[in-house]
Amino acid sequence: MQQFVNLTLNGVILGAVYAAFALTLVLIFRATRIINFGQGAQAMFTTYIALTLIERGFSYWLAFLAALVSGFVIGAVVERVIVRPVETGPEINAVIVTLGVFVSFIALAAILFGNTVQSFPAPFALRGISVGEVNVAITPNDIYRLVAVLIAMVLLLTLFRFTSLGLQLRAAAFGQEVARLLGVRVSRMLTLGWAMAGLFGSLAGILIASGSLVFPNYMDGIVVFGFVAAVLGGLDSFIGAVVGGTVLGLVTTYVAGYVDASLVTLAALAILVTVLLLKPGGLFSSSVARKV
Repeated sequence: MQQFVNLTLNGVILGAVYAAFALTLVLIFRATRIINFGQGAQAMFTTYIALTLIERGFSYWLAFLAALVSGFVIGAVVERVIVRPVETGPEINAVIVTLGVFVSFIALAAILFGNTVQSFPAPFALRGISVGEVNVAITPNDIYRLVAVLIAMVLLLTLFRFTSLGLQLRAAAFGQEVARLLGVRVSRMLTLGWAMAGLFGSLAGILIASGSLVFPNYMDGIVVFGFVAAVLGGLDSFIGAVVGGTVLGLVTTYVAGYVDASLVTLAALAILVTVLLLKPGGLFSSSVARKV
């Protein structure tokens, strides 16, 4: 019984890690209708910025804030300088460009910060919480990551559902010509969408790295599973991103704990294929089909 409880807790925390990145994919998709495959590399780069500041004596929280600001700026620059010139061409062009962003940031990080594995500090304890005489497999740092993901989800839901800015972002993404006729500054909205995705991507990078090891490719696995989580929940749904991440985290943890760790990737693929066959738009999709 204790093994089941510990595996469940580990699955929930792992799901929060996947959900953190899935939220950024949903955000960029809702704001621009583009999947940014370079998001993980951008998050990794801003995490290194935070780590550099911490190593120079700055507090974790100041470095955390610097990473978020850096992510916001990098997201805006990527959209303006790299993505904007190809936005009017075939849609595959933007996808290819984001793959180039992915490779470029990994190479740049290796040049500036090196390829060695480094430890990223955690703001809270990494020791499991004790309940009576039982040591539960969840730490204060895990709780911090879980709460941060839930707060991010609530903020994004509030932005897109209840604010004028969220409505303008959605309008700019779905119908640029109509949005312009209604007075929406589409160019600014697209840049803002990429900037916000960069900010929340940096949040995901920091949460994933806290109490763990970082190196230029540390986000690669998270990108894959985060993408699966986003597709499971539906690329239009922030709640779906969190639910998809949680489901994926639980299933992969149970498979690793009860069956064989080598089957984790296969289990994730099976879940993805099953959901896409039964509901192609994802579990929480708001429409049957949309042009990406």
